[in-house]
Amino acid sequence: MRRRITFIQRPDAPFSLDQAVLTPDALSIHDLDGVREERATFSFDELPDELWEVLKQCHQLHVRWASEKRYDAVAPFSSRVSPGLHVLFTPVAGLTEEDKLTSLCALLKRVFDYGLKCKSPEESFITPPILSTRFASTAAFQYYSLLPSLDQLVTYIENKICSSGDEECVRHAASIRSADSVDINYDSISHSFTISGYWSQSPGKGWTGEIRKHAAGTDQVEVGLLGTEKATEPEDIKMGGLLAVVGKDDQLKPSLFSFPSRHHPLPEDATYSVFFNSPTGLHPTMTISMPPSSLKPPPAPPDATCALHSYLTLPSSIFGDKYQLSTTDPLFLNSHNLVALHAVAGETDLEAPDWFVPRWGSNWLLELATPAEIDQVPEEWSVTIPLHLRYLPPSESGYRSVPVPWPVVFWACTAEDGTKMGVNPFDRVNLGWEGLFGIRTLFYQLHPSSDRLVEELEVPVLRSDNKGFFQSRGIELGTVIVIGLGLLWVLWKLGLVARSSGTRSQKRSNKQGKAE
Repeated sequence: MRRRITFIQRPDAPFSLDQAVLTPDALSIHDLDGVREERATFSFDELPDELWEVLKQCHQLHVRWASEKRYDAVAPFSSRVSPGLHVLFTPVAGLTEEDKLTSLCALLKRVFDYGLKCKSPEESFITPPILSTRFASTAAFQYYSLLPSLDQLVTYIENKICSSGDEECVRHAASIRSADSVDINYDSISHSFTISGYWSQSPGKGWTGEIRKHAAGTDQVEVGLLGTEKATEPEDIKMGGLLAVVGKDDQLKPSLFSFPSRHHPLPEDATYSVFFNSPTGLHPTMTISMPPSSLKPPPAPPDATCALHSYLTLPSSIFGDKYQLSTTDPLFLNSHNLVALHAVAGETDLEAPDWFVPRWGSNWLLELATPAEIDQVPEEWSVTIPLHLRYLPPSESGYRSVPVPWPVVFWACTAEDGTKMGVNPFDRVNLGWEGLFGIRTLFYQLHPSSDRLVEELEVPVLRSDNKGFFQSRGIELGTVIVIGLGLLWVLWKLGLVARSSGTRSQKRSNKQGKAE
């Protein structure tokens, strides 16, 4: 196993050399204020057999999980996804039908949550629209579930990956519970399997502890103590600090480097909030509210064209009307401060109840309107997105709670043709939405403002306690009676028409006989 641990200090955080002491066996740090990203790369002989059997069926597999709690996403880790579990998957060619139907979903349930709504990629995943074929790495199938915690993943790693008595492995696995985001990546070309975790807050006064070399001395442990600096080019991120390979280097080495990046953060005051007006009913409207500071064009290259977007990840219980949102009617668009619906994938059936929807839900990419004069904008600029709730199963209370994750909101800017998007050591691809843009597009992320990034909607449903006038059995019986009476009425009318037609035909025959 190879490890790469990166600390990004905050610009205003003090740092002295005695906070990081390198010895032949370990790097000791104390009170280090900043964010932390840790990446572990595993060889196949370190993976459980059941995991390796599934990976052999994957051309690529990417798992993205983000916490429901608000966290700071700083450069170069500024990209975001909606809170929950995202799985992007491309199978290898020539799989048997049995493998396609069972293996991946069964593994996801064992690793993350036994209650996942997942039967097979063919039945439960959606196929995202890929507008840019130049993103060759974009996965063919996509899955989502609102997963509040990674407790089951931690248990799986402790039982299946950590060897008996390996306390350090167990400690690393337990730290995943406090991570803000976790990525798992595999592709059949490089045959690499990596797990990455991101922590935006240090425990206590700062990160304190020892990062030791591997006990066998064979696996590499790289550590970086870095900070961001102002880059020369708008598309670049410039970083400097100290680097070391624990157990190999005898001292921390100063380093300064820059690289082009597709994802960039915006200032802290570039925020957005999401809410639904109450009562929501069966046709809730999502409101995305932004202050004027969020509407300022990002610091993109001078020749870039920028537009504000939102990418919605909606569970099957709530959806949009693609015919309504894809309209070009200026009255509708202007009334909601929308520009256009650029992409939609997943379940969009307008009539199906939730229990008849086989797939997890749908994704929506919308371009948002911005005011012509930012100085004339009031305190908040609101964008409204009309949505619809599906009929849900009955409950004893007559209500069900529907969790709706916050969308991601970002500026997308087209970079110059000559911009080179080279190797980025911190690049994050297959987020589900970046493949909907060209390969040279730069993204500038807005920051969510609430402490919890999931909205809970109270949806009225049929009561299942069989009390009151509108009880489920009474409605079922009444429906059958009404349908039966309606059928009898139709048959009676058809009989009258047939009888009337027969009488008229008989009269015409009698008249013809008399005439002869």
